[in-house]
Amino acid sequence: MKKGQIYEGTVTRVDFPNKGIVELDGDKVVVKNAMPGQKINFAVSKIRSGKSEGILKEVICRSPLETREGACRNFGSCGGCSYQTMSYENQLEMKQSQVKRLIDQVCEDYNFEGILGSPVEWGYRNKMEFSFGDEYKDGPLSLGLHKKGSFHDIITADDCAIVDKDFNLILSSVLNYGVKQGMSYFHKLTHQGYLRHLLVRKAVKTGEILVNIITTSQEDSNVGTEEGLAESEDVFNGLMKQILALDLKGTIVGIMHTYNDSQADVVKSDRMVQLYGRDYIYEELLGLRFKISTFSFFQTNSLGAEVLYSKVREYVGETKDKMIFDLYSGTGTIAQLLAPIASKITGVEIVEEAVEAAKINSTLNGLSNCEFIAGDVLKVIDSLEDKPDIIVLDPPRDGIHSKALEKIINFGVDKIVYISCKPTSLVRDLEVLQAKGYKVEKVCAVDMFPETVHVETCVLLTRKNLASYNVEMTVDFGV
Repeated sequence: MKKGQIYEGTVTRVDFPNKGIVELDGDKVVVKNAMPGQKINFAVSKIRSGKSEGILKEVICRSPLETREGACRNFGSCGGCSYQTMSYENQLEMKQSQVKRLIDQVCEDYNFEGILGSPVEWGYRNKMEFSFGDEYKDGPLSLGLHKKGSFHDIITADDCAIVDKDFNLILSSVLNYGVKQGMSYFHKLTHQGYLRHLLVRKAVKTGEILVNIITTSQEDSNVGTEEGLAESEDVFNGLMKQILALDLKGTIVGIMHTYNDSQADVVKSDRMVQLYGRDYIYEELLGLRFKISTFSFFQTNSLGAEVLYSKVREYVGETKDKMIFDLYSGTGTIAQLLAPIASKITGVEIVEEAVEAAKINSTLNGLSNCEFIAGDVLKVIDSLEDKPDIIVLDPPRDGIHSKALEKIINFGVDKIVYISCKPTSLVRDLEVLQAKGYKVEKVCAVDMFPETVHVETCVLLTRKNLASYNVEMTVDFGV
């Protein structure tokens, strides 16, 4: 093979997360964004011993697995979904194989329990962050998601299939308002412009909706003053009335205007103005009630989260009179679901806002045996006075810092439940855990994100020297 040359081949399989494998003259080439069974043209971009890389140029023939059309008009060009043309059954089978293939590389003699699907395939997302921009240079204002493979181009996603229809109605209303008012959008290169993002959250169980319009302060002259508050209300007064008049299935409980002057393309808050209602919604999971603010972390598939957390509870098992550490605890959802069946739960999370939310929610649910600590697990773990019986791990995508993992292992607990959204970082940590005396007992994948490349997984680990103690560990793969 030669770098830059175009080749033709058939995708034999797709490895996590979206790495299509093409075998050509005894060599393996990784081509992203392809599906199993597709015949494709690709350009070789890197030549490496054993596994080269290529860039997808054209799909010559559809895969036999593509048995339906995309559910929204932007499928294929939008970077959000990858597998809309595959049946959900085939998506689950593919993701199950991806997880098992990775786990098999580092684990032997364990029980693979397959994959649990999402209760709903479409309209499952309870949160979306849409971006303002244009679909092509100097084009009209757009609002939606990034075009596949593009940092700049934004496709208007007003018929997105993985969100509730209320999201699409709100998006269209906000976009039309911005166009009529002649508002500019924030350019990532020049760092000039006004409109940045639209954040929408909707609770599945309660139907409550939050809307947050994120802008720069470049067109508001009195930011941070009483005059600035009035100015913000004046700018978006018409939009607020327009949104509240929409025929929605859910109920708008809050509309915010957030200022963000960061040069980075991230959704964050320098200052927030409450235009209407409150700045939080309530959601319910497995009989508990959670208060969720606009920027709080919460699983984006509420019904899927119930499936995942039920598996976690199953793996944790008998917890009566036991002390549990929930490390990387986020807003404390898992901790609170385990609290009724444990003596005490201690959660550790680096994001202070998430810790405050966890404290509020544990009070809301009448749980007095939950303790939440703000800080880096690597540093906080040394100051924890309690000795855990069980540890639940739910780290970020890159897994657990090697020094933190060593400290976790040194607790010597009988059972660990690991939750991870990235199986490649999971298997790296599993290698370390096994080398230090833990055995992988059970693994279960959970699909929280239909139509996309992502997958969750639950893994059950027990300490080897306790043969009579059945230990289970859980790992979650999500974005």
